[in-house]
Amino acid sequence: MRTPPSFRPAPGLANPHLQTLWGPLGRRTVHLQRQRERLWLADGDFLDLDWHASQAPEAPLVLVLHGLTGSSNSPYVAGLQRALAAQDWGSVAVNWRGCSGEPNLLPRSYHSGATEDLVEVIGHVRRLRPEAPLYAVGYSLGGNILLKHLGESGAASLLRAAVAVSVPFRLDQCADRIAQGFSKVYQAHFMRAMLAYISDKQERFELEGHTEGLARLAALGSLKNLRNFWDFDGTVTAPLNGFADAHDYYRRSSSRYFLPQIQTRTLIIQAADDPFVFPHSLPTANELSASTTFELQEKGGHVGFVDGRPGKLGYYLERRIPQWLAEHR
Repeated sequence: MRTPPSFRPAPGLANPHLQTLWGPLGRRTVHLQRQRERLWLADGDFLDLDWHASQAPEAPLVLVLHGLTGSSNSPYVAGLQRALAAQDWGSVAVNWRGCSGEPNLLPRSYHSGATEDLVEVIGHVRRLRPEAPLYAVGYSLGGNILLKHLGESGAASLLRAAVAVSVPFRLDQCADRIAQGFSKVYQAHFMRAMLAYISDKQERFELEGHTEGLARLAALGSLKNLRNFWDFDGTVTAPLNGFADAHDYYRRSSSRYFLPQIQTRTLIIQAADDPFVFPHSLPTANELSASTTFELQEKGGHVGFVDGRPGKLGYYLERRIPQWLAEHR
């Protein structure tokens, strides 16, 4: 671990919950001109990719990976794409399965361990832009997927460098943390969104006469009494995605177990006051590979890091991430 550049929260926004909630509730929408591409996956499903800025064949290109119930329209995604464009870098915002405004085609869903989808995106982008140095930035769930992939791929990673922000390193412990105190507010929001994700999928299957898909969803049983992440992941995520139960899903998908194998230059940015992550869920120094830099800020919340002053707020991540990537070009 190292001493990171200093982050100071904006006056009045030092509270971790205010940091966490400012982006989705208080930030103005970031409007970008982007080109959408549908990537068809090997299993017949699809991901929607939103390209922005430089089209030059040799310009650096960054994959941007959103978090749980997010999309390419999440403020932190569009904000980073705009910041990267300011230094003449291109970017591709990846919408995980069913997150681009249209339900995906298969019963399976996106989840925190879905590195196979990231592998297909990387391979596709490399074929389109073989001369472009390729990087990736992942937030929360997207950061967990990214770190897990880097650990799985080791020296075979096709990424020049990577950044992960507000990572739920231990999914089981984060499921416990988000069920405590004020964080129950976030849990309720996520539960509504995740249940709506399944409901939208079911409606699509009914409209298209997808009997096999409907049978898979019906086999889950009633979803009315699901109250927390353990309930949802045990009842929905695990059976739809090939895990034995929630424990199996959490164990096989938590990025903390993959950190020692990372060989790509990687920056992890985390806040000590993240309301989704226990302090003991953070990796220790001896768990980090030599290629990994861990920057732990005292404050920042979960994907927050709002600084500046009232009337002129700033976004630390949108300065720090492009700066660090440029240093590792």
